[in-house]
Amino acid sequence: MISMLRRVLLLPVLVLLTLALQATGVRASSPAPVTVYYNRACGDCLHYVKETVVPLLNDAGYTDLVYKDYINEPANRSELVAHSDALGVPPALQSHLTIFVGERIVLEGHVPGQVVADLLAAPADAFDRMLVYQDKMSGATGYTAWAFRGEPQTYPLDAPIGEYLASLREHGEHLSPAVPIESERALLPLVLVTGFLDGLNPCAFAVLLFFIAFLFTVRRTFASIWAMGLIYIAAIYLAYFLIGLGLMQAVLFTNDHHLMAKIGSWLVIILGLVNLKDYFFPQLPVHLRIPTIAHGTIEDWLKRATFPAAAVGGFLVGLCTFPCSGSIYVAIVGLLAARTTYWQGMGYLGLYNLAFVLPLFIILAGIGNRRVMHRVRMVEQSSRRWVRLVTGLGMIAIGAVILIWFV
Repeated sequence: MISMLRRVLLLPVLVLLTLALQATGVRASSPAPVTVYYNRACGDCLHYVKETVVPLLNDAGYTDLVYKDYINEPANRSELVAHSDALGVPPALQSHLTIFVGERIVLEGHVPGQVVADLLAAPADAFDRMLVYQDKMSGATGYTAWAFRGEPQTYPLDAPIGEYLASLREHGEHLSPAVPIESERALLPLVLVTGFLDGLNPCAFAVLLFFIAFLFTVRRTFASIWAMGLIYIAAIYLAYFLIGLGLMQAVLFTNDHHLMAKIGSWLVIILGLVNLKDYFFPQLPVHLRIPTIAHGTIEDWLKRATFPAAAVGGFLVGLCTFPCSGSIYVAIVGLLAARTTYWQGMGYLGLYNLAFVLPLFIILAGIGNRRVMHRVRMVEQSSRRWVRLVTGLGMIAIGAVILIWFV
């Protein structure tokens, strides 16, 4: 009787143990999750994923893929940035298309199919984590592999990933983990210098000086002039920052961030040459200035001499001066999109615009009375050509620096 009772009690225990072991076995053998971050508007990306990557993943046992559009869904963009940062993916190796195969394999861009297949078939001890980067949709000649140790290595497009894995086996123990791909220390001074150079804008100078002179004429107090000047400058900052946000979204949408940085750099050089032309041959057509049609509207707002009018006038000046020097902005925004995460780019964008309005703050701080105001206006009018010469040479130098060392 007791023996039978033991059997009865033991039977459910054995059943539960069997189910637990089976469940454990299922969990152990279940493939890691696969997440695809893509731009829905990129037909080439979707074709590459479905025709090249998905069959290889299916053959390796990965059947459930999660697709997340990071352009139309801002939350997905934030999630992608957070995931990349958590794994230690450097901005320089982040592409317009990212596929996470669990936490072990990161595919950035259009990685050759054979490389993907070899990575999926590699033994567990071949690498702890692997990233492969190939950002071009066509015309690529090579890909970059990085095992989150040492320096990334670039190979011809048809070279097997086994070459890198063999090198990793031989030298892996000597490679320091998570070595930065590129030093970003030079990016901050570049952003600040280009922002300040962009702010040396005769157009914005002239409007601010006109506004302050008008406030003196209508006998505004010094405190009132300061307050309206600060509102005017803050509105320019806001307008330019919003333009930067729009440019950032446009660059992200194009999928080729380095290309936009290159285009912007060449625009900087071209418009720098226009500034040089204005110095040596001012009578020739094509000038960098606020559109003539906007002058009357801006003056009308500023002559109202109220705080809201100062904000509107400053915002209009910020919008209308963009054609004068926006090429530097395009180059920097493209560079930030290529070299930083989204939120890092926003921070750099804010610093760029602080440097951009700094010359206006300097002018506002140096003006204390009408006599000084008059002398400043005279100096500004007499030195416009020299300012164009300096800014033209600076723009050409900045464009060349970005092209040679950053993109």
